[in-house]
Amino acid sequence: MNRDKKPLYRKVNTRARGVIHNFGSDFKYSRNKKRETVEQTKGSMQGKKERGLDYTPLFRFLLSKVGKNWDDIFSEASSRLDKTEPIFWIVALDENEKEEYVRTGESSFFSGLYVDVENNLQLTNPNLIAKDMIPYCNCCTHTLNGKVFGTE
Repeated sequence: MNRDKKPLYRKVNTRARGVIHNFGSDFKYSRNKKRETVEQTKGSMQGKKERGLDYTPLFRFLLSKVGKNWDDIFSEASSRLDKTEPIFWIVALDENEKEEYVRTGESSFFSGLYVDVENNLQLTNPNLIAKDMIPYCNCCTHTLNGKVFGTE
C-alpha cells in the first residue's frame, strides 16, 4: 500500500452508539446446548471476517476521475487500498454489468461507472442526480453521491 498518500478507506467509528458490526451470531446458537460442538472445543476454520471499513473515500475518488485513463486510475487506487475488490463494486469492466446506481450501504447510493472502449472511466448515466431520486422509506436519509435525495 502506498504510504505517501492517504488511504482510500477509513475505519468506522466502533465506539459510537448504535454501530453494529455483525458480532455475536456464531456463538449464540451453540452456547446452551448440552454437548459441546466442535467449534467450541477446537475452534472454527472459517475465514477472518472484515468489519468496520468504509470505502466512501474510494467511491468519491473514482467519481472525481471520470473521463480519465482507467489504467492510471486503477493503479493509483489499488496502491492506496488494502484490497482491490471494492473498486469493482461500482466500476463495471463489462458492458453487461453496467448499472445506473449502486447501493453501497443501508441508504447510500453512488452513480455506476464503467470503462469505455477507449479505456476511459465514464458514468453509466450522466443525467442521474439526487434531485430526481425518491427514497424507499421516510425513516432513513437516502443519499446519492453524498447528496440527499430530492436536493440539488
